[in-house]
Amino acid sequence: MLDYVNWLRHASPYINQHRDCTFVVMLPGEGVAHPNFGNIVHDLVLLHSLGVRLVLVHGSRPQIEARLSERGLSARYHNNLRVTDGAALECVMDAVGRLRLEIEARLSMDMAASPMQGARLRVAGGNLVTARPLGVHDGVDYHHTGEVRRVDRKGIQRLLDERSIVLLSPLGYSPTGEIFNLACEDVAMTAAIALAADKLILYGEESGLLDSEGQLVRELRPYQAREHLQRLGTSYQAELLDAAAQAAEGGVRRSHIVSFPNNGALLSELFTRDGSGTMVAQEQFERLREATIEDVGGLLELIRPLEEQGILVRRSREVLETEIEQFSIVERDGLIIACAALYPLPDSEAGELACLAVSQHYRQGGRGDELLERIEQRARKLGLKQLFVLTTRTSHWFQERGFVVSGVERLPSSRASLYNFQRNSKIFEKAL
Repeated sequence: MLDYVNWLRHASPYINQHRDCTFVVMLPGEGVAHPNFGNIVHDLVLLHSLGVRLVLVHGSRPQIEARLSERGLSARYHNNLRVTDGAALECVMDAVGRLRLEIEARLSMDMAASPMQGARLRVAGGNLVTARPLGVHDGVDYHHTGEVRRVDRKGIQRLLDERSIVLLSPLGYSPTGEIFNLACEDVAMTAAIALAADKLILYGEESGLLDSEGQLVRELRPYQAREHLQRLGTSYQAELLDAAAQAAEGGVRRSHIVSFPNNGALLSELFTRDGSGTMVAQEQFERLREATIEDVGGLLELIRPLEEQGILVRRSREVLETEIEQFSIVERDGLIIACAALYPLPDSEAGELACLAVSQHYRQGGRGDELLERIEQRARKLGLKQLFVLTTRTSHWFQERGFVVSGVERLPSSRASLYNFQRNSKIFEKAL
């Protein structure tokens, strides 16, 4: 029970942050067919109940393949895109229609003792996507395969204002009355840009974007996507990453790639600071900067546990407010997770590195080294030649980074007179 209470408390800032925001969520046909689909629906219902404006875009690839197989037809692809001739279009319409009905039915459930009880959702859709044909490429006629021409932004906004969940299918319509088969990733990305959505969420089979060693890439900028796209080639991960990067470049603040087989992946991504998937963001999610007066409260929260353990010297709010300009901090999505301070010592060419602290949840990411480098840069700009540090618990860490053992007699007189012999801190120095 305590874990649940703590999780809810830590999620509360995100609940407030996401309220009245517009999220476009793309779920491929594989995700709808997966056993975890019911849990995904429950998560979407929860978002809706928390005031999130939802646009849900579904795919239909495996369902179309099944319809083609039932009719003894073979799927045709060119450049990883389906060639949709007249016979294939009938299968597409059948698969998409049935899939849409299934999704609407799931969202209409109101079973007692279930997450859907009392939800009373309204699902809306229609001819909200205008499409055009892809035409002929490399001598291949794509027939009824198309691309998004535009999304009816005003129509979707009106439905969202009425508290409906807007459901978009991978079909588009032309002004001449034709039907086109579309890529659901293209529909979702274009809708997110047109709506100036706060988030585009893309479901895939993997936890998110995996690097060349199979490790999850948790965050990257749009320009960093290019090198991954070259490596991924024509894989589905490449399609998801390309859509996420294009959305970010088109004005969507953050795009997320999460796993549809992973129960709760969406909630973990949206309501925890580190998430569960990959985020493609316009701005830097974590940054190193100089502290301002607004950071005092966050600094107190960071250093208080270390003060209680006797690792850091206690600093009151008043002291921090007075000395805030001495601090550099690492901020992660609004939370201060690391800090360090530089105090120039009067009548000398030396400075003191103090209050170097990293949150216990983020101590393996090299943030201490980043802060040390920033403090050394600041000291050099001030013309300082030496950097002193006093520590009781982290001697080896500083020695590994070029600090050497020193003594009280080496400290400038202004600092030596304040040395606390009862605390018995070890003194180290480093030439800059």
